[in-house]
Amino acid sequence: MREIKTKRLFLRKLRKDDAESIFRNWASDSEVAKYVTWNAHKDINETKAILDMWLAEYDNDKCYRYGIENKADGELIGMIDVVGYHHGNPVIGYCSCRRYWGNGYMTEALGAVMKELAEDGYRTFVIEAVEENVASNKVILKNGFQLVGKREDRLSEMKPQVVTINSYRYYVDR
Repeated sequence: MREIKTKRLFLRKLRKDDAESIFRNWASDSEVAKYVTWNAHKDINETKAILDMWLAEYDNDKCYRYGIENKADGELIGMIDVVGYHHGNPVIGYCSCRRYWGNGYMTEALGAVMKELAEDGYRTFVIEAVEENVASNKVILKNGFQLVGKREDRLSEMKPQVVTINSYRYYVDR
């Protein structure tokens, strides 16, 4: 996994000292957690525990997990990662600090990660988003993904409510 620089962002490996920023900027925010598989963190120890797990995963050469740093102020504003693989294709997930929503940062970060994955030989990318999360669906569509299906399902074991999940694919030109 290489560091990525865009016009406004620096995508880098997470570090142990990022725990406070992760907790403060998005992990503890129930509005951020509304459409993802996890619940908002109740305390910093929860964030530290998951961060330790993520850091250990950097030893895997298929690990693509980036902290998204805003170049303008040095703030860690979110993360984007490959959360798994579907038939060998990377499944991308992301979340960000609410203060930075609506400024195109995630659109920029997603485009950069897609380019990185394509350079590493991946030809198809997968993303899923809760249909109700209009902003996230827009980010996905702005990056050229195609809606390929919808299903009613739970987000995770932690979140038993059933939601409509949009499934998207992006196919790299051959």
